[in-house]
Amino acid sequence: MTRLELHIAGRYLRSRRGSKLLSLISFIAIGGVMVGVSALILIIGVMNGLQNDLREKILIGSPDIRVLTYGEDLSMPDWESVMRNVEATSGVVAAAPFVHTQAGISKGGNYAEGVFVMGIVPARPGLKEVTSIRQTARAGDFTFRDIRGAPEGVVLGSRLAVRLNVIVGVDSVTLISLGSTTVSPVTGMLTPNIRKHEVTGIFETGMYEYDNAYVLMALPAAQELAQLGSAVTGIEVKTVDRWDAPRVARLLADTLGFPRRTEDWQQQNSSLFQALKLEKLGMTVILLLIVLVAAFNIVSTLTMVVTDKTREIGILKAMGMPARSIRRIFFAQGVVIGLVGTLSGLAVGLASAVALDRYRLIPLDPAVYFIDHLPVDSQPLDVVLIVVASLAIAAIATVYPARQAAALYPVEAIRHE
Repeated sequence: MTRLELHIAGRYLRSRRGSKLLSLISFIAIGGVMVGVSALILIIGVMNGLQNDLREKILIGSPDIRVLTYGEDLSMPDWESVMRNVEATSGVVAAAPFVHTQAGISKGGNYAEGVFVMGIVPARPGLKEVTSIRQTARAGDFTFRDIRGAPEGVVLGSRLAVRLNVIVGVDSVTLISLGSTTVSPVTGMLTPNIRKHEVTGIFETGMYEYDNAYVLMALPAAQELAQLGSAVTGIEVKTVDRWDAPRVARLLADTLGFPRRTEDWQQQNSSLFQALKLEKLGMTVILLLIVLVAAFNIVSTLTMVVTDKTREIGILKAMGMPARSIRRIFFAQGVVIGLVGTLSGLAVGLASAVALDRYRLIPLDPAVYFIDHLPVDSQPLDVVLIVVASLAIAAIATVYPARQAAALYPVEAIRHE
């Protein structure tokens, strides 16, 4: 593209009276691109922020990988040898046994409800933690030691504790579990396993499912409640890199073989994360329509310029300017509009994202949303894709008016009124 073509394109962008400012229609076209790009950057950043925040809350109590087993009992009696093999696998940082079962819970009155019971290794110095659940204690701790010093206590989720109206170190709860499917020879019914435990702690993760329906206890106590003996439900695994968990899970499955199986954190919450990805994709497509509207603005702007400058175009072609130069002039106009609008939208979008996240301009009620402000996380790849898409759409929008201008016949253009 020559300097002459760029000079003519710049003059066509300015107003008729020789002002160095852009014309009104050019401002409108640039504004449309700017609004579309800034909205895309901001909304995608909000979607990323919410997704990251939700993922971190889910993974407070969910490990990177769970090693489970097939079979009728769904229990792992030889878990110690399995854990040694897991710890020896490349990419594994820590591993720990766990028990997961269900039970009824009651404080002693007529009210009772169902809960999930999770048995984990009690907190102790030097323990390699697989999850960060032990860091969420709001009262008490995760040593599970009751008034006698025995690890027989339980730690309740905050919402469950409020519903049962329990006080740490004072109240006790009764857990009722079927444990096994052993039928009593006397009654001919399943024999429940009923145990009373002192409440030694309350945890709060900010995740409704954990806080509302989970009870944590020491691993031996959970084994007794579920009547597993020395067996466990499975092995929790922490990897070097969370995003490398699927590869490590496949490696563990191949190494351990049948009847062992693995589930990484994405498989454990696949429906939720797929819904978030679909929502982000839908928002992206909807907001891209704003950029497409801006592209129509560019088309209409350049078409108006072609109509307004028909005589000038005819004179230029009569003086020997080839059709390809005319096309490049209008292509340059569209690219300038798209570039200025995209860069302006980029600046506005990133500035708004930083301001929203740093200064917490949109506060939220933590009791409802579990977060106190709207999080924003603008990923570099998303920003680059938005900028490239905007520039590409702006460039494509110049094709029709540029060809229309290049197709004018010099004589007819000069006679144009």
